[in-house]
Amino acid sequence: MDISKYIDYTLLEPTSTERNIIDLCYTAKRNSFYSVSVNSSYVALAKQLLNKTDVKVCSAIGFPLGSMATASKVYEAKQAISDGAEEIDMVINIGFLKSKNYVSVLKDISDVKLAIGKHPLKVTLEVSELNKNEIIKACEICLDANVDYIKTSSGFSKSGATLTVVKIIKKTIKDYVKICASGGIKDTETAKKYIDIGVSRISASSEFKIKQIV
Repeated sequence: MDISKYIDYTLLEPTSTERNIIDLCYTAKRNSFYSVSVNSSYVALAKQLLNKTDVKVCSAIGFPLGSMATASKVYEAKQAISDGAEEIDMVINIGFLKSKNYVSVLKDISDVKLAIGKHPLKVTLEVSELNKNEIIKACEICLDANVDYIKTSSGFSKSGATLTVVKIIKKTIKDYVKICASGGIKDTETAKKYIDIGVSRISASSEFKIKQIV
């Protein structure tokens, strides 16, 4: 199994420098990772560095809290696409979800999806902040919004993906939406466990140790 093709190689820390982004892109290119995921301010640089490669550029927007105005997310998403992003990763408005303001959660996601057109949209749930019922409801809203991926975590909260949570998500969305597992996945053996239960992408940082599994 070529694990590399599942990897979104991610660097979203606020202290990330241009040198860090250069190193990120070089490593992604060397290992033929599926994509790099960067903050929107670095999309243009990443796109330039990965020109004429198969590595895609994903931009995180509304990161890491997801609590900014929908119009702000839409503007950031459009700008990221203009700068060369091929995918968008947004964080759900957790406060709206917990308030049971499901109409606003749906509008938040749908407006971004509409703004980016054909480009794939990942929606980060931040599962460590949600109970089981909230996770299920968030997945149902994502289905209504026609998102492309549901992502477990931003990497900035208490914890990341678990096999149990991914199974809950998979049971809810079936094969209608893909899953990106994120948070705490640091080696290929762990990544394979997630892939085996239906995950399509793995968000991994520089701590990830790549080793091919036969």
